[in-house]
Order: sequence, then structure tokens, then C-alpha cells
Amino acid sequence: MEPTPKRLEKLTEVLRRRQTNLTIILENINDKHNLAACLRSCDAVGVSDVYILYHGTQQERKLGRNAAASATKWLNLHRFYDVEKCFSEIRSKGMKIYTTALGEESVSLYDLDLTDGVALCFGNEHAGVSPEALGLADGNFNIPQAGMIQSLNISVACAVSLYEAYRQRKDAKYYDSLQYPESEFNEKLENWKKK
Repeated sequence: MEPTPKRLEKLTEVLRRRQTNLTIILENINDKHNLAACLRSCDAVGVSDVYILYHGTQQERKLGRNAAASATKWLNLHRFYDVEKCFSEIRSKGMKIYTTALGEESVSLYDLDLTDGVALCFGNEHAGVSPEALGLADGNFNIPQAGMIQSLNISVACAVSLYEAYRQRKDAKYYDSLQYPESEFNEKLENWKKK
């Protein structure tokens, strides 16, 4: 069934604002609700692709039918089971990878240039980003905080980080121009019309 003209206008507008060189990596996420919340934030700021990475002893979490159904159909989800392969795939698209962890080598989120091609890696709720991911990343960042507890829930950290990327990219007018090649955009729009 063809979408109504109003629906087609909305699909076209949203797809035109998708950011092809902004992504996140969700590494060994334990809680499927956190996973779902991160995906909703991705859709909200126009992320196109999301990398879900499970390795080591963490059991893979599958999204329930309703957990993030409204977001998953608008995102391209890529599952990986090897850190090096995941990072290599992202780097082949010209993106730098930044992990989130506290430490001396960590820079403030607000000091990162998020208008360049970038992937932000968020780790397990208890163990954080794996040593392997930290070792392979291009850098590490933290979210400045003024409270006693120096950590945020992963879904909150993801949302805060993505909205800083949104702010920088909006100021740079990234959302004003199509990032997909025209043929790829048309193909994606045809697929979206069927959802």
C-alpha cells in the first residue's frame, strides 16, 4: 500500500536528514531495555547505522518484538562478534572510533569534533568498554559531570553524546543537505515506503 502524501513527505524529510558518517557501537550491553533506549536516541538524531558488538562472556541480548520496534525498522543494525572486525568495518567507511571510559587519557565529550566521521563506543553497564576496544580506539572521551557519582546509565550517556553530535552537526548545517548518493537515497525511500 502506498503511503499517503503526508506520510511520504515525512519519510522523505527524515531520510534526507540521516547522518551516514555518525554511528555508535554498543559493546556487550547486558540490559535489552538500555539497548532499545540507545536505538531510539539514534533514530532521534538521524543516525543511520548502529553496530551491536558481543564478544567474550557476555551473552548476546536480543531485542524483544516491542522493545525498540519503532526504532529498529528505521535503523540499519550490524551485528559483530569480534572487536577488530567491527572496528575495521567502521574504519573502512572513513570514521574514527572513540570509546567512553574515565581515565587520564580521556578528553571531554565537548572537546571532540563530532562533525567528522565518528563512531562512539559505549560499553557494558558493569564492566564498561572492554580493554580490547580501548586499545583499538582512536581516542577516549568522558562526559563531564559535577556530582559525586561519575557515571551515567548507558542509555543516558548515549543520548547526551548523540545530542552533542546533533548540536555540532546542526550548527555545521549537516542536516540541511542529503548525505546519501541520490540512487541510494531513492532505493532506501522505496524500502521505507513499505514499512
